[in-house]
Amino acid sequence: MAEPHDHDLIDRCVAGDHPAFEALLRRYEKRLQASLWHVLGSEVDAQDICQEAFIQAYQSLASFRKESSFYSWLYRIALNAAASAKRKRTIKTHSLGGLHADCELDPADLRVAAMPEQQLETSETLALVRRGLDRLTEEFRAALVLKEIDGLKYEEIAEALGCPVGTIRSRIHRARIELKEILARLLKAELEPQRTA
Repeated sequence: MAEPHDHDLIDRCVAGDHPAFEALLRRYEKRLQASLWHVLGSEVDAQDICQEAFIQAYQSLASFRKESSFYSWLYRIALNAAASAKRKRTIKTHSLGGLHADCELDPADLRVAAMPEQQLETSETLALVRRGLDRLTEEFRAALVLKEIDGLKYEEIAEALGCPVGTIRSRIHRARIELKEILARLLKAELEPQRTA
């Protein structure tokens, strides 16, 4: 049996079928947490903001116009919740490179390979990429994460971030260039001590 479309679940939820919203939550919770984790740099903050976003989405579901995807609408709510949380308190950010390897949030694009030697190499690469992402500005990091890790289309990212598509294309292009330069500097810094040893 085919899974119901998001819009069908939303219609059912608005009509009072609360398990329909639970289906949306199961469908998008881990994806949203993983995306927020990369943008916010903290697993705890990502979980908190994800929970807040789902609460707000549930309360506002009747106003969802279905002109965009449910996920991009939900992501926009999550970004607003994160901005609100930052205004209320200073979010304690952690370096993406400092996160524990046993973190539950493991997006499909960043899964560690099965072989032990590949795991070590992959985990070192991931740590480097996370450190690089952490050094991007928030607007660049959010756009790049939504494109490269979450796999959203430019139009969906524009909807989620509340920017024109041209701005999103520019941010992603600039973020890729900036991340490449950051990673080159980080890699060079890591290799320097080995050369002098």
